[in-house]
Amino acid sequence: MYELYIGNKNYSSWSLRPWMLLRAHGIAFTEHMRPFGRGSNFDAFRSFSPSGKVPCLRDGDTVVWDSLGISEYLAERHPGLWPAVAPARTWARCATAEMHSGFATLRNICTMNVGLRIRLNAWAPALLADTKRIDELWNEGLARFGGPFLAGRGFTVVDAFYCPVAYRIRTYGIELSAAAATYARHLLELPAMHEWETAALAETWREVDHEAEATQVGVITADYRAPAA
Repeated sequence: MYELYIGNKNYSSWSLRPWMLLRAHGIAFTEHMRPFGRGSNFDAFRSFSPSGKVPCLRDGDTVVWDSLGISEYLAERHPGLWPAVAPARTWARCATAEMHSGFATLRNICTMNVGLRIRLNAWAPALLADTKRIDELWNEGLARFGGPFLAGRGFTVVDAFYCPVAYRIRTYGIELSAAAATYARHLLELPAMHEWETAALAETWREVDHEAEATQVGVITADYRAPAA
């Protein structure tokens, strides 16, 4: 059985991607949670991950790291993780790669914190550009391939990669066009996303640096998490 090593569900957007892909497709795996410590986690995480980062997948003697590497490894072994039709598959790969390597301002300002609601102090032009591009990209996929997911009727890798964005949209009150907003809500309503969120809200860990990122960019208007330990 696959073993998936992840970080805190409240914070770890990268961990959410392969976790959602596995859960949404009913692929069995054992979950190993490794909470973030302050500063570098490299040495602690090197015990299971060559990169010293999460997520990391183990399949017997095979070790696969990085969310994109894990997704490709799983797609080679399980049908339906990429769209079957070539045009949709090509588009999905490009949109996935863009999420994996881009949107730096969105990542840096609107870090994932599932349990919080935050009113941003300011909207930098680069952040507006990132949200505009996501809106454009989502509308393109939904219009071209008919929805309700980005590349058609099924949940594929590209949707898994944008699941963390759906949490960010809700946390920071990011406004989108009607179709894109509906897609974000659709992701949030998926059973596996409910499962992830329930676990995230139950976490009592607080990591100082992740918490500081939230208060530096805005005002916390609500905190739905269990009390800190």
